[in-house]
Amino acid sequence: MELNGDSKLLRIFIGELDKIGHQCLYEAILMAAKKRELAGCTVIRGIMSYGASSRVHAARLIEISQDLPIIVEIVDKEEKINAFVDVAGGLLEKAGCGGLITIEKAGVLYYKPGPKKSRPKSNNP
Repeated sequence: MELNGDSKLLRIFIGELDKIGHQCLYEAILMAAKKRELAGCTVIRGIMSYGASSRVHAARLIEISQDLPIIVEIVDKEEKINAFVDVAGGLLEKAGCGGLITIEKAGVLYYKPGPKKSRPKSNNP
């Protein structure tokens, strides 16, 4: 796939504990993007956030249960990103969670796959 020049960056802000059934919402979004052959998707885990609920989510050693912020970023051509917005929104609705979806301009300067890496050989017989 070729990707260069004017593109779009789709950002989806959700919580780490958001799920669809037993699957993490961020994983469902990534797999939906891959299925639709979007150019790339990255899931980023944050350390602190707040959103529409004004509840602060933070990574702290004394907390056992954390609902840290997750940002899913997807870059592709405008038409593919626009088509995926409805898919992403549907997944958030299905999860029954809050969130934020944004689109920004992205100027792609470099996009190509790296060389295929071979697996290291095991010394175990």
